[in-house]
Amino acid sequence: MTRRELFLLPFAYAVAADAPALVAGFRLLYHLRFTEARAIFLAWQRDHPSDPLGFVSEAASHLFEEFERHGVLSTEFFLDDDLLLGGIKGTADAARTKAFEQANDKARALGDAVLKRNDREPNALLALTLATGMRADYAALITKQQFESLGQIRAAESFGRRLLSVAPKVTDGYVALGAANYILASLPAYKRAILWFGGMQGSKERGMDQLAQAARDGLYLGPYAKIFLALALVREKRVADARRLMNELTAEFPDSPLFAREQAKIERIVPR
Repeated sequence: MTRRELFLLPFAYAVAADAPALVAGFRLLYHLRFTEARAIFLAWQRDHPSDPLGFVSEAASHLFEEFERHGVLSTEFFLDDDLLLGGIKGTADAARTKAFEQANDKARALGDAVLKRNDREPNALLALTLATGMRADYAALITKQQFESLGQIRAAESFGRRLLSVAPKVTDGYVALGAANYILASLPAYKRAILWFGGMQGSKERGMDQLAQAARDGLYLGPYAKIFLALALVREKRVADARRLMNELTAEFPDSPLFAREQAKIERIVPR
């Protein structure tokens, strides 16, 4: 990272104001520098073995790397119903899946232990929101376990609501809620009817509003929320809005191959 990037690391809310290293690690993920990011997260785990955020951050590094391997955060993926609503082509990397599950399970165990002492502790609620949300993403998009994903979405929504009730400025909690709402609402009508009977509903409008809040203020997942929202906007034929978000991402992360790649695709859809 440059000195300027380190200086500009956001400290958006108190729950993570003492974790600039984790923020730096997430910024490396957006540059697709997965090994370097993981080194930061593993060092944090060694120094803070009881903090679930170190382990959920490592889990995020494995998820993001598998997303990149299969082109999940891409215009093509979001415009293909079979992929977005049914999962990747091919199979997941077995070693990466194991590493993701181990880090995610450790984060959840530590978060649960904290909540047994204080059920309103924001750090633990944030970690559990992210952990269950990422497990839902991994199950739906990578390992293609749709029923498993639905259960994790429900858990992520529950933790996210609890988090935002005690720490409303921790807008990273909106990522899981927004993504779940958008994807559920994008399912075919017969699948939405099944979910409705099971007590789950989706809303594209609400989901995109939640992603927009996370994109504005999210400390760790703000850029992830922004590219997810931009790709969803392309899917909704709001390409000018998508282009604006991608321009913001490439301005903030000028060396990110991910953001530059998707910006170029969106520019081709609607020429200036």
